[in-house]
Amino acid sequence: MKMTDTNKNHQKNMDSKESKPNESSSVNIQGHIKIFDPNSKEVFIDKRNAIHYENMSEALAQSLANKNLGYIYQMSFGNGGSSVDPTGVITYLPANSTGQNANLYNETFSKVVDDNSSSNTDTSRNNLTVLHTSGRVYTDILVSCLLDYGEPAGQQAFDNSTTLDGDFVFDELGLKSWNGSAENLKLITHVVFHPVQKSLNRQIQIDYTIRIQTLTNLSTT
Repeated sequence: MKMTDTNKNHQKNMDSKESKPNESSSVNIQGHIKIFDPNSKEVFIDKRNAIHYENMSEALAQSLANKNLGYIYQMSFGNGGSSVDPTGVITYLPANSTGQNANLYNETFSKVVDDNSSSNTDTSRNNLTVLHTSGRVYTDILVSCLLDYGEPAGQQAFDNSTTLDGDFVFDELGLKSWNGSAENLKLITHVVFHPVQKSLNRQIQIDYTIRIQTLTNLSTT
């Protein structure tokens, strides 16, 4: 059967569509934080966090390009994410997720969680674990950090503070990526939460999960 001009054009369009690569994929990044007492198993915080997408995109690109930059290096803690009025009502500030120089509102403590760094003094309890299941289109980075009994230095003996403005009554937390030196880090996640006091009488464990998921077959219309 002789192919008409209409059929030829249709076939040409079909061939063009079949040969065109799939460029409609995307990447979704989510974060979740769990703060708890590893001994009593009491959970203090269990919530999602904000992603700093500009800094995260740069970190991913630097890591993929093997520039020895962009990898998660530090977990930072602060006490500037909330305020309490005279009646006891707590007001929470929004997470800082824009601007390359974004930071915690008031950072008061930090720990190196990069287990390849010589600055990490306890890699068995402060480390990064990559979790992936074959066939899944997402991969998790589990950032584990333990605040031991004796840290931070200068903390109160018991978790019975009557105020929420102490240096180690934490209400914000963020992950920072390596940008060339320990003094030059970039905030890639930030979360503000109900104040949690770190004191000598207890340990506090932080499990921070970053999920990187590829999204495919998205509509281009």
